Amino acid sequence: MLALTGTPLQIVACLLAVLAFAATMWLWPKLAGKGWKALLGRLGAFAGTQVMVLVAMGLVANSYFGFYTSWTDLLGTAGGPGTVVDHKPSNALSVTGEQKVYSSQGSAKDRSGVIQKVSLTGAESGLSSSAYVYLPPQYFQTAYAGQKFPMALVLSGYPGSAEKLISLMQWPTSTLTAIDAKQLPPTVLVMMRPTLAGNRDTECVDVPHGPQVETFFTEDLPKVLAGGYRILPDAAAHAAMGDSTGGYCALKFALRKPGSYGAAISLSADYTAAEDPTTGDLFGGSAQLKQENDLLWRLRNAPAAPVSLLLATSYNEDNYKATQQMVAAFKSPTQLSTITLDSGGHNFHTWSREIPPALEWLGRHLTAPGTGAASA
Repeated sequence: MLALTGTPLQIVACLLAVLAFAATMWLWPKLAGKGWKALLGRLGAFAGTQVMVLVAMGLVANSYFGFYTSWTDLLGTAGGPGTVVDHKPSNALSVTGEQKVYSSQGSAKDRSGVIQKVSLTGAESGLSSSAYVYLPPQYFQTAYAGQKFPMALVLSGYPGSAEKLISLMQWPTSTLTAIDAKQLPPTVLVMMRPTLAGNRDTECVDVPHGPQVETFFTEDLPKVLAGGYRILPDAAAHAAMGDSTGGYCALKFALRKPGSYGAAISLSADYTAAEDPTTGDLFGGSAQLKQENDLLWRLRNAPAAPVSLLLATSYNEDNYKATQQMVAAFKSPTQLSTITLDSGGHNFHTWSREIPPALEWLGRHLTAPGTGAASA
């Protein structure tokens, strides 16, 4: 079966739409009669053409925005909630694929880096997921042999795909550009979806009696990656970033678990967990747990965390007012910065404009290789 997001399926759908239109134009004179058969023929030709055009447009839009990544994802048959087991698996990381990064410096590992697809399993959460890891060119250079590197977790929105973080938002390419410009220390990127339990939007919450997603990202992920790559272990060398839902998760990781992530960047994020049919009951009816996952409430009421936060918005974004409330609420030792565009919506184009200055900001808040205690 053709892949849902693959180019061949889009080409076939577009060709069928063109053929349906051509057939309608060719048959239309023959269907110009007054009888019921001619009427049904015209209705059928018109409806068939419209359906084929909509299908083609839908496939192209889905591939571009990454709403559904597979047929099982679209049909809602891609598994259910995570399986509860009575034992804890060992932390595990395995590399399942590798792709080159093409840049003006070439595609050699020690010039442009490399992207590896990996499978991750966390001991504390019991959850598993795939991810893409970008290793910068310095990771393979003799001058950095034995050095450990900072890590930045990048999360997509919901629904979304990690592949779009590479192909559409171009996080690895922008990161390489920032490294070459000395704006960012050589950094390992880990690109993922925030969704770990089938298609459920868990908002990165440790769901009572359900998937422990926050535990996976804040406890399991740093340990698993440090076991497989040369990554600095301290929180000052760890950042979390993301757009939309991924941005909310990133901020929450830093504010709730500052011992795991010392910096966070959010692009067009809300500051509370959504609750709708895609999330289900995230808090088990606990008003306290819901409140603790409200980031504005945390800035106002919880002890200030020693972390650095960057919030990106625009004057016509839905989160603009809430962002101003976040700015008014934070207190030391939390550090907070903002990017406010003159215009921009909740889309990839807006986020792509925010990524370069966000990476430059991150370069001032991330431990560089050779400067951390663990590296020494």
